[in-house]
Amino acid sequence: MKQLTIGILAHVDAGKTTLSEGILYISGKITKPGRVDNKNTFLDTYELEKARGITIFSKQAVFDLGGMKATLLDTPGHVDFSAEMERTLRVLDYAILVISGADGVQGHTRTLWRLLSMYRIPVFLFINKMDQPAADKDRLMSEVRKQLHDNCIEFSLTGTDSFYDQLAMCREDMMDEYLESGIVSRDLIRQGIRSRTVFPCFFGSALKLQGIEELLTGISEYALIPEYPAQFGAKIFKITRDDQGNRLTHLKLTGGSLTVKNTLTNGTWQEKVNQIRIYSGERYEAVNEITPGCICAVTGLSQTKPGEGLGIEEAYESPVLEPVLSYQITLPDCCDPRQILPKLRQLEEEEPELHIIWDENLQEIQAQIMGEIQIEILKSLILERFGVSVSFDTGRIVYKETIDNPVEGVGHFEPLRHYAEVHLLLEPGESGSGLEFCLACSEDLLGKNYQRLVLNHLEEKDHKGVLTGSAITDMRITLVSGRAHQKHTEGGDFREATYRAVRQGLKEAHSILLEPYYSFTLELPESLVGRAMTDIEKMHGTCEITHTDGETSVLTGSAPVATMRNYQKEVSAYSRGMGRLFCTLKGYEPCHNPEAVMTEIGYDSESDTDNPAGSVFCSHGAGFVVPWDQVKNHMHLESFLKLPQLAGEERERQVRSSLRDEPLMSLEEIDRIIESTFYSNKGKKTEWKRKRPLYVSNREPVYHEIRQPEQREEYLLVDGYNIVFAWPELASLAQDNMDGARMKLLDQLCNYQAIRKCRIIAVFDAYRVKEHREEVIAYHNIQLVYTREAQTADHYIEKFAHDNNQKYRITVATSDGLQQMIVRGAGCALLSARELKIEMEAANERVTGDYQDSTPKDRNYLLDSLSDETKEQLKDVSRENHN
Repeated sequence: MKQLTIGILAHVDAGKTTLSEGILYISGKITKPGRVDNKNTFLDTYELEKARGITIFSKQAVFDLGGMKATLLDTPGHVDFSAEMERTLRVLDYAILVISGADGVQGHTRTLWRLLSMYRIPVFLFINKMDQPAADKDRLMSEVRKQLHDNCIEFSLTGTDSFYDQLAMCREDMMDEYLESGIVSRDLIRQGIRSRTVFPCFFGSALKLQGIEELLTGISEYALIPEYPAQFGAKIFKITRDDQGNRLTHLKLTGGSLTVKNTLTNGTWQEKVNQIRIYSGERYEAVNEITPGCICAVTGLSQTKPGEGLGIEEAYESPVLEPVLSYQITLPDCCDPRQILPKLRQLEEEEPELHIIWDENLQEIQAQIMGEIQIEILKSLILERFGVSVSFDTGRIVYKETIDNPVEGVGHFEPLRHYAEVHLLLEPGESGSGLEFCLACSEDLLGKNYQRLVLNHLEEKDHKGVLTGSAITDMRITLVSGRAHQKHTEGGDFREATYRAVRQGLKEAHSILLEPYYSFTLELPESLVGRAMTDIEKMHGTCEITHTDGETSVLTGSAPVATMRNYQKEVSAYSRGMGRLFCTLKGYEPCHNPEAVMTEIGYDSESDTDNPAGSVFCSHGAGFVVPWDQVKNHMHLESFLKLPQLAGEERERQVRSSLRDEPLMSLEEIDRIIESTFYSNKGKKTEWKRKRPLYVSNREPVYHEIRQPEQREEYLLVDGYNIVFAWPELASLAQDNMDGARMKLLDQLCNYQAIRKCRIIAVFDAYRVKEHREEVIAYHNIQLVYTREAQTADHYIEKFAHDNNQKYRITVATSDGLQQMIVRGAGCALLSARELKIEMEAANERVTGDYQDSTPKDRNYLLDSLSDETKEQLKDVSRENHN
């Protein structure tokens, strides 16, 4: 059956939920329309929604519409839940925009219109509450055309000369047909609506079920069913959990088909669908298969994220509407922050914009939130799900930072037996463009694998600015040069060099502090306009009068969130409840009081030990730290900005070139490495060792004598503490600093993963920690697991191997003899601690093998830059010390 997805959007209190009830009633889905004030609506099923009388979470209902199956997606109307609404837009075929006949086009209505335009979603408008005395059809129609679009057409006039005359003004082909025949055909009207050159308007009262049938008839007659390809594709727009705690991935199928037990992948993870659910309200129907255009929820996927694309679909960017306020989450005295943090991560899965973080310096949990209503909802959700009563502080503005001039940042990391140098070009970007990472580095300077490693390190972290420690944005960061060492470059070296290069560049550039701005609409009595304009000027905002009728005036403009966030209460006070303020996020602009903000925050970039701007160099066998402003006097590579520049088009081509889809190493190359290192000097091997499968890349081999092996994703499970105590250098470090040994192992595994591109899980015991729950943490490009109470790392690895051996190619790294026997019995490959070390060293050797021949012979060592006189002095000092 044909599938159509329709979203319903509105400014809060425009009657959106009432209209949804009316649509479901008129279509025969429900036998009686619910009422918000009676708390019995079909779609607002959560207790919090019933209590507050607002839609908080987007939900769906399926009903029949003119011979097709329509899915209605009801979205939140309150601005605090705009991100939830915006994620839903990605899967809509058409949208119904509800406007209150009593209030007209409001501030959030215009924001919704801009989003619908940005996502190219065709719109049907329903002007609601026309039964109220203040509703005037002609006035509303004029306002809609003026503030939204001239091509908003009243479809209650269908078939009249006035109707066709208005349509003829929308498109040239409609004008031609109207002049020839005096009408405009239905096919052209459908195409006009689909291409967003015609916007049908319907009038009515959802509460009294007036105008709803006309709206549904209009959608049925004029909506075009999308055509979908045969190749599989799906868009993920939401993550939730049901009453039993099952994780639900909500998606729209945009190609092919999906059946239960199908295996889905995004190229990184690969998991199986256990159940497919078609929801209507709080109830669902379990089905075995769905067809394109269907909206469903599936179980069995544990690593999906809102915004991901599967199959032919690409991942999409974060929502335009983002939180601009940061709050501290205060826990009860008896609650351990590190125990509640993994639970809060569940909420972050459902609302990625929360950005739940643990601030190690302040020892507090922070979250980014849209407003006070969302705070109340979060409090209730945390108490309901986890039994913890939390509180939030007064909140802080989320600032950002950028630069206004291009600069080359240099990072060098060369303590004893380590080496990496990275040169990054930092350039200012367009306002609102975010961060863009590019490659424009010659492989003669830095191998392709190391270039990809630098790019991974740029993307894996939220880099801090140097003014207030806020996140950076609106920049393009390009790798332009770099160098590794054949023997001494190890895991983590390029991470250190990359982070330091970003910071060094930011310290050298002219940074700009950005703050969020509101776009606002202020409606108030005309006599109070002077007071309002004075207030806005004091708030460092700008405004203009856009409407006045002798009694009421409308001011529109923009102002910083920091100065305007509490202005609504003041407006209500001095206007005695007659003034209304509507605010929507405009974006980030230069801060109006940067010096005051920097003083208040008190961030010292040079004291931030977690984000150093200086570099580490080596001289006479000892490493020493060079401050950021002297790094370029010691760097080994020539400055990129001082090299002869390429022509504009050629440089742009190199900067924007992407190496991310090219293979790292062929299977034959890896085989040769392991044959020449792993088995060298080993003497005669036992039969089972000779035939044991090696831990190799999962890329398809180019030769096989018998048959192609089944292509399965490859996992490496590492028994963390077993490896730490088996490797002498880590065991020695662990005696003084266990955290340091653990971090060093993780860094080496991160580097190994970047080379081999397998999935790596490092498992550490936490079974002695009372009431500790299993904790899975994304550590850069690998996964870190701390087991739950009473579960050892052995048990975790054995269970994973037993449950997943048929699905994945699993190798376990451990020197525990008993565990080796159990894992081998499950059919998994094994690596001892010594073998793992050899393989990691072999992989590193191969990556750097090509580098030796391409290394310039005129490398700029520190001693090379000294004068002859200084060199003689150093030799004299050396001889004296030797004697």
